[in-house]
Amino acid sequence: MKSIVTGGAGFIGSHIVDKLIELGHEVVVIDDQSATAHEQFYFNDKATYHGISINNPNVATLFQDVDYVFHLAAESRIQPALENPELAIETNVLGTCKILQYALEYGIKRVMYSSTSSAYGLNGIMPLVETMKKDCLNPYSITKIAGEDFCKMYNNLYGLETVIFRYFNVYGERQPTNGQYAPVIGLFQKQFANKQTMTVVGDGQQTRDYIHVSDVANANISAMTAPKEACGEIFNIGTALNCSVLDLVKMIGGDTGSYIHIPARLGEARHTKADISKANRILNWKPKVKLEDWLNDV
Repeated sequence: MKSIVTGGAGFIGSHIVDKLIELGHEVVVIDDQSATAHEQFYFNDKATYHGISINNPNVATLFQDVDYVFHLAAESRIQPALENPELAIETNVLGTCKILQYALEYGIKRVMYSSTSSAYGLNGIMPLVETMKKDCLNPYSITKIAGEDFCKMYNNLYGLETVIFRYFNVYGERQPTNGQYAPVIGLFQKQFANKQTMTVVGDGQQTRDYIHVSDVANANISAMTAPKEACGEIFNIGTALNCSVLDLVKMIGGDTGSYIHIPARLGEARHTKADISKANRILNWKPKVKLEDWLNDV
């Protein structure tokens, strides 16, 4: 088998690359290494890497004789997308459309698309279910959900098999820690380790569903061979549990003197918690890693 992983030198993508290599796949990675939250990128000696944007026309030829595509390349942070929505549109909408078109033209068996739980916005009823109305609060979520719609359209209109994931807050080994908009677990761990004050956005009472990167990678692998019932469908990838940011501070080892509050951010949801029954039923997937256990082990 041969697979493409776009964004495969980054946090989540590199874990999917490793899983595919373990399964014996030939893996081609497309990643321009432009993500600013990463302190470093990750490479598997058995994969082939192309350091170009998914919008580069030379990408098309890389789809020759490929079986599966895992599409993670994106402008993947809310705040930077607020500052530069045009770049988010170019990468997340136009880039995704190009990936799907190449997959169609070259006869790819199935495309796995990484989307976001920010699709749910301010839906206040927990847990969040895939059938809920979309409530996109920012350019990032709008562009990623547009990618979902393209995936469903290519599945339904052209017969290209696609599976769509809405990730909740992903953490784990290789998580980005660079800059103020890095994911909160990695950022807090870095600040705590360096004896810096942890920066809690807003009042810290907002809650998130935190999912380990290995569970996310396993969901992608499960989708690759899942029944055709999975195609054209959206799946929440979370834990069905959540905790507040202040609870997270305590889990990492902080106390009342170890953090400060910084201003709340525009365009972010107050609470998230996934309903994962659909992924369990159709993909035969469920999370294995518990946040507290992982924090205690690192």
